[in-house]
Amino acid sequence: MKPTRRSFSTALGLALVTAGLAGCGFQLRQTNDFAFKTLYANFSTTSPLGVELRRNLLGAGRIELLTEPKQMLKADAILDILSEERRQVAVGVNAAGQVRELQLHLRVQFRLRTPQGVDLIEPVSLAQQRDLSFTETAALSKEIEMGILYRDMQTDIVQQIMRRLSAVKPRNLPAPAPATVPEVTPAPGSAAKP
Repeated sequence: MKPTRRSFSTALGLALVTAGLAGCGFQLRQTNDFAFKTLYANFSTTSPLGVELRRNLLGAGRIELLTEPKQMLKADAILDILSEERRQVAVGVNAAGQVRELQLHLRVQFRLRTPQGVDLIEPVSLAQQRDLSFTETAALSKEIEMGILYRDMQTDIVQQIMRRLSAVKPRNLPAPAPATVPEVTPAPGSAAKP
């Protein structure tokens, strides 16, 4: 099969586009590299946020996620979800006083620390908000849409947490405490060797 002029020009075009994208700093999203090998999940792994966060952490495939409280001291780092708040605020009403527009808010506060209590990421609050038009005649479909919007905000926040966790550098992790070697004293009457 002989290469045609058209296939050659297509290959050349693709090579130029790839070189152009690489030259401007474009890079495909890669798996996260973490400075820690074990992470204790100090949050509910059965809540919607906890399930998605656990799935993303395990999906990275580079860390071991610990969930048993007795394993906390064995972890390199501890991820605390300090709070998760979902709110609905009415921002628009009609002349009859019926709600026509809602704003949905999701705020999550978290921190990353060592088992010794050193903050690797100080408490951070991440927030998302979405607008939702509302009518009483389509209340059921608006409830479904509200659930979809909350899941979307939750996914955005989980991705932000993952990016912040991968930004922790090894130098931020405290060095393990040196093991103390017990001092051996010679028995009485034995000479110490030089």
